[in-house]
Amino acid sequence: MNYSKDIKRSIEYIATHIKEDLTIQMVARHAGYSLYHFCRVFQVCMGVPVMEYVRKRRLALAAKELHEGKRILDIAMAFGFETQGGFTKAFRKEFGYSPGQYALRMARAGNNLVQPTIRSDYGGYSMIPTFITKPSFKVAGYGITTHIADGSFTKDIAAFWNSYDTNGWETKMYDQLNPPRHGEVGICVPESKDSDHLVYLLGVIVEDFSKVTPDMITLEVPEATYAVFTTPPVDVTAGGRDGEANQQDFPNAIRATWKYIFEEWFPESGYVYDESKLDFEFYDERCHFRPDTVMDIYVPVNKKA
Repeated sequence: MNYSKDIKRSIEYIATHIKEDLTIQMVARHAGYSLYHFCRVFQVCMGVPVMEYVRKRRLALAAKELHEGKRILDIAMAFGFETQGGFTKAFRKEFGYSPGQYALRMARAGNNLVQPTIRSDYGGYSMIPTFITKPSFKVAGYGITTHIADGSFTKDIAAFWNSYDTNGWETKMYDQLNPPRHGEVGICVPESKDSDHLVYLLGVIVEDFSKVTPDMITLEVPEATYAVFTTPPVDVTAGGRDGEANQQDFPNAIRATWKYIFEEWFPESGYVYDESKLDFEFYDERCHFRPDTVMDIYVPVNKKA
């Protein structure tokens, strides 16, 4: 028998019926094998049991739909999970983080941007993170309240960044708060563990909140162990690609790095996302209109049990 051809047919069958109530008996029957023999052949050829493959395939496709901005509950129902909680548990077990966290980070970087691929070796640039334990610190600055369920998050953040620039909030923030070092922290703070409402804060690290004005937002970020990723360098100066500054290259690099972290690094890393902590983006003098513009992404992690 042509096992490779038969397994390929079974995979195509699974793909066609992935959102239906698939059973192992249905797949084996379609392949023309006895249940026992099909299970043996499938695992030898694919390296995983049949229904484990189905589960992984469903979760991978669910991640794709999250990336496209679809609602978590709708995705859970579409892929046969009886509850959103059951879907969240399965997604977290597979990838090391919740679907809400994935959707949030993808939305943060902007769903309307192109989707470049980030590898561990990005054109000779290493994407291997460094690990640090950072003590708790205080952040003060400007922000907005928004949510991710209906897709408005991206537009809200884009509008906030426009206001941040046009209102001169960066200059005001530095003049008012006089932080000990240059660098802005971009951080999302969920209202609660299961809520899609959150505060997006763009601020600076301060020693205390004594200089904060009423229109500012403050946050104490707890101590955590972070995997720190630096985005691939891009040229955003006037002498960049085609002789013009491409203002999308930098946000594209940020988004692609988040995509790499969640879709490639976590599954193979031996770490899981520490849901009791907060991730953040850090923008310092390295991202100010340079030919090698970069920034850092701090992801709180724990080693897998």
